[in-house]
Amino acid sequence: MTFVVQAAFASELSIGQSVSHNGVCLTIESIQTKDQSYQVTLVQETLNRSSLGHLQIGSTVNLERCLRVDARMDGHIVQGHVDAVGKIERAETEPGQKRFTIAFSAEFEPLVVMKGSICIDGISLTIAESNPKLHTVDVCIIPHTLEITNAGQWKTGDQVNLEFDVIGKYAKKWMDVRSGMHFP
Repeated sequence: MTFVVQAAFASELSIGQSVSHNGVCLTIESIQTKDQSYQVTLVQETLNRSSLGHLQIGSTVNLERCLRVDARMDGHIVQGHVDAVGKIERAETEPGQKRFTIAFSAEFEPLVVMKGSICIDGISLTIAESNPKLHTVDVCIIPHTLEITNAGQWKTGDQVNLEFDVIGKYAKKWMDVRSGMHFP
């Protein structure tokens, strides 16, 4: 599947660079500076593992350029490698924020840590609450983030891309290898 994405920074890109699209890193294949757009291709693995195949023409997509080595690193460590698709179970407006409950596959439960990080549709967030029995996490999103990302459009039943904390993945892998188990 091929996407053409319009972005204000398209003319600053180079062919071969990676850009995160709702948390999925995709390679720039061509750039059209006249209309500030670029093209990326999604392989079957990407379509199987993410929610990008459900996007429609005109959908709002969270975009993030790759980290420069000489820049400050804000937020959490994310790679743009989606682990799973989650489902928004609940969306509630609270004073000064919106709270979302996201359900995910049980196999990822060991990677969830209270006040740890989770990346949802490319937005690096802190886990406000988790329910290990229901395999859900709650995240609270401030008005600024709701305004500048597609999180302001999320509603109950929507599918979102999830990337669990990379440090947790390495710790789990190490523990599994030590105990003779295998990582999913």
